[in-house]
Amino acid sequence: MPANTIIKSATDAMTKSVEHTIHEFASVRTGKASPSLVENLDVHVQSYGSHMKLKQLAMISTPEPRLIRIEPFDPATIRDIERAFQESKLGLNPSIEGKVLRLPVPELSTERRQQMVKTIKQMAEESRVRVRSARRDGLEALKKEEKEGIITEDDLHRGEKEIQTLTDKKIAEIDHHVTSKEKEVMTV
Repeated sequence: MPANTIIKSATDAMTKSVEHTIHEFASVRTGKASPSLVENLDVHVQSYGSHMKLKQLAMISTPEPRLIRIEPFDPATIRDIERAFQESKLGLNPSIEGKVLRLPVPELSTERRQQMVKTIKQMAEESRVRVRSARRDGLEALKKEEKEGIITEDDLHRGEKEIQTLTDKKIAEIDHHVTSKEKEVMTV
């Protein structure tokens, strides 16, 4: 496998790690209503006899900064959705109004905000570990190729430098997202 292919593989792995972290950050509550807060909630629909994600069962919108509006595609599932919220650890209590669920999002306390910042930093550290793991895999693959005589020593050094530069860039990108999400969470 040529050095370019190894570097591209490492790049893809690192990019996926950063994208996964950004997606995880979206589910962290910031005190304002957001569909991403609830869209992946598992709902057991008795009439269907299966578990489904909320986004598959309903239209989710935020008509106000502190309110999530959930309108099931099938009105018969409204009680199942309500039960899923009551059993979840989100700490949100829905109220049913006709064929719509209204979900008020309460203000976050300072203590809760600080806990969320810790959670965000943990997620970021896990992402950094995945990026470094991709770097390690890329470097090992390059060394193996050089040992087998497929690439030259110069290609090895160039590849190592390129992978390290890429690693530094991706970790800086994660740090940037952590800083902005932390600011967003701590803003009252």
